[in-house]
Amino acid sequence: MPSDNRDLLQVLKAELAFLESGGYECARRQDAVWRPSFYLEDSPSCFHRWRASAGERDCSDCILSGLVPKEYRNSSSPCRYIPLNAAGETIDSFYKSGTQQELEAALNKWLREKIGELASCEHSDSD
Repeated sequence: MPSDNRDLLQVLKAELAFLESGGYECARRQDAVWRPSFYLEDSPSCFHRWRASAGERDCSDCILSGLVPKEYRNSSSPCRYIPLNAAGETIDSFYKSGTQQELEAALNKWLREKIGELASCEHSDSD
């Protein structure tokens, strides 16, 4: 069970705002001009980005781990394997065979859909 006590809906809203504000572009310019930005991992959404060194990362603690298929939860970057659409495309699959624009469009669409789904569940729970 994740020890990350953040609210999933709020984390996804923050991720969408970061994506839409060009946060990954800024990260490329400021943090790591020698490598591309890693989506979800290089954003404020990453539970460990500001909390632990790479050797101390345990992504199973992250609130996003529940969105990762079980077979990928022990990988070094599990959030790369969250299915973004019905075709099962993931951040990892876009890294291998897509463009940055395709990845950003798919991630944006997935975030909007997941936020809508969670918001409607939250709304129906309060009725």
